[in-house]
Amino acid sequence: MLYRMKLATSRHTEMIDITRQVQEVLRKSGVEEGLLLVYCPHTTAGVTINENADPTVVQDILQRLEEMVPWDRHADRHGEGNSAAHLKASLIGSSQYIPIERGRLVLGTWQGIYFCEFDGPRQRSYHVYISE
Repeated sequence: MLYRMKLATSRHTEMIDITRQVQEVLRKSGVEEGLLLVYCPHTTAGVTINENADPTVVQDILQRLEEMVPWDRHADRHGEGNSAAHLKASLIGSSQYIPIERGRLVLGTWQGIYFCEFDGPRQRSYHVYISE
């Protein structure tokens, strides 16, 4: 089952916790055991799993990514000037697999699923695929 989800990002760079939305899609699917894939179809955004109880972790991740790949306002060969966003998205990755057990996502106590924006704000989407 494939579900297409939409979201609007509000900042140039941010990580949005989408765990509740993904869990709700799983609940509505009725699948009790299987595997769930969260996939980002954008080249300047990504999906990751990380700490969801301490907001400073998200801030630290974004800060370290900016230190590693600083935003360069010079235009790339397409004239967009967003090569840093493409690199950050490649570092984070475009998808995450999560096991399903008893109708719930099998995540660690402090884990959450994050949509990572690196070239916003924009209207974005992500896909949730559920397999029994």
